[in-house]
Amino acid sequence: MAIWTVEIKDIERVNESLKGHFPELEKEVGPLLKTDDANVIMLYSRRCLEVIITDLCECELKRPRKTEPLKGIIDKLRKEDKVPSHIISSMHGLNELSTYGAHPKDFDPEQVKPVLVNLDIIIKWYLKYKDFHVEGKQRQAEVKSETEQQTISPPEKSIIVLPFENISPDADQEYFSDGMTEEIITDLSHIHDLLVISRNSAMTFKGTKKKTGEIAKEVNVHYVLEGSVRKSGNNLRITAQLIDALTDTHLWAEKYSGTLDDIFEIQEKTSRSIALSLKLMLGTEEKAKILTKFSENSMLFECFLKAKHEIYGSTKESMDRAVHILQNGLEVFRDNALLLSTLGEAKYMYYEIGADLSERNLNEVEDLAKQVLLMEPDFAYGYKLYGMLERGRGSLLEAYKHMKRAHDLDPNDPWILSYFLILRGMYLGKYCDIDQLHRRLFEIDPLGSSNYIVVASNKYTQGKFSNAVELLRKGIQLYPEFPYNHFWLVTFLASNNQKDEAIEMADQINRDVRIPLVLKELTRFFKFALCGEKESALTALSEGTKLYSWKDPDLSGLMPGYYSLIDEKEEALKYLNHAINRGFINYPFFSKIDPFLENIRSEERFKKLMERVKHEWENFEV
Repeated sequence: MAIWTVEIKDIERVNESLKGHFPELEKEVGPLLKTDDANVIMLYSRRCLEVIITDLCECELKRPRKTEPLKGIIDKLRKEDKVPSHIISSMHGLNELSTYGAHPKDFDPEQVKPVLVNLDIIIKWYLKYKDFHVEGKQRQAEVKSETEQQTISPPEKSIIVLPFENISPDADQEYFSDGMTEEIITDLSHIHDLLVISRNSAMTFKGTKKKTGEIAKEVNVHYVLEGSVRKSGNNLRITAQLIDALTDTHLWAEKYSGTLDDIFEIQEKTSRSIALSLKLMLGTEEKAKILTKFSENSMLFECFLKAKHEIYGSTKESMDRAVHILQNGLEVFRDNALLLSTLGEAKYMYYEIGADLSERNLNEVEDLAKQVLLMEPDFAYGYKLYGMLERGRGSLLEAYKHMKRAHDLDPNDPWILSYFLILRGMYLGKYCDIDQLHRRLFEIDPLGSSNYIVVASNKYTQGKFSNAVELLRKGIQLYPEFPYNHFWLVTFLASNNQKDEAIEMADQINRDVRIPLVLKELTRFFKFALCGEKESALTALSEGTKLYSWKDPDLSGLMPGYYSLIDEKEEALKYLNHAINRGFINYPFFSKIDPFLENIRSEERFKKLMERVKHEWENFEV
């Protein structure tokens, strides 16, 4: 019996999915299932890879493959982020292990097993990419491709930086240990070949008693960095250790002692030690990006860390403290782009959490964004701030342009990617390559609470209602305290012909003390509309909630359908016109997908609006 029998059986199961759907790939899989010859298996495994890469070259790189070597195309797919990193690793592994010269050669039988394992991973991904389930049926739960990570084979170059433990005598130094964690994550994310789990997901393990291996498996990474920080006055003692989670072995451990002035050197040593341990080559640009934003000023560094710690609190009180810290810092460090952009973020958060909806506040944010980009024209956080501002104001097309620039400059920031996805998908209706971007979001931020509503909203506006429902169910299961998942699930259930469950969910929301009043009122409005209770629906919204629904860009696209349900055509068309004026130009969604707009689709005003929005949608370049 061959030592790769188990792996062959896995390929046999995958082959059942190919029959009748992928003849070229099926033709290459067949011969390797019928032989025990290592040379033949290696040959046809490689030919399978050739078929898949050739197709990806045409679909993703938009050109025929011709005679280009596999390695070059795989590198191009990686560089342009067209394929998930763990699949790129499997492609490179298969390619390198199965390379032929002028004549076939005898292979070490031990090489066959990893080739077949990689082939199995690649084909399963390819079937999902081509919108097929592994059993050969059309996918019933597309959500799996976005939310379930590959747990069998994590990407070789992947890491999570766990929150550094604060062992300082002063508990108020927590901001410093959290800040150290975030800064090391940021430094490592600049290394092109390394997948780094985001700060959002990493901080969910703060204070956890889970073992290192469990954590690594949960976020699907190979390596874990953990450490501690002791800060007493100006003195520092920092420990760090890098662990191979697959084998539970320590690759290195370091202790650093010094003063606050040494913090930049310590962070740089940590990042470089990790790169060296993982055999990663740092390019000139990557080296330059590591630890440049503070100009090696420890007081500036502390000011930034304290302010960010308060912003993450997401309350008016914590935002007040952040603004105070930053304004004091700017009196010392005048015209600093990082502090100015962080101040802009804090002030915008007043708007985001409903603490200050005034135009005056947004004007202050705009002034700060302008200052930042005048000082540093290629600063991702400056464009992020501008994108957030324009979205808040309802200038969605401008918001997209700024957020796209921010994403181009920093593709590994999960907040930037989230905003970019919502703008491109839900608002603009441009879904080319969006599933790949969804997967990337879950790859770098697998435990982000808002990721589910981001991806589900895009699925919903694509008409994939069941996928949207399943995503939000999982989001609620993982994060029951996140109110927006509950609110949106009511609409998604109703769209998916699950009216009774939508009404039951609406009643649950109105009993849940964690849900903000504005979302409760909107949910009651929608429930009455679903039940045909027009008078009750019209009295469900307070003036404050009406203002909120008019200003919020998400709701401006949903309210036309809500009013259409109760045959309030004038109000529905008013909201629709408002949404389009702001840049919500998702023509496919409005023209045919939104199930609640049927009452107004025959109206002449609706048809004229659709002529306009179709033109804008078709001519907007992403």
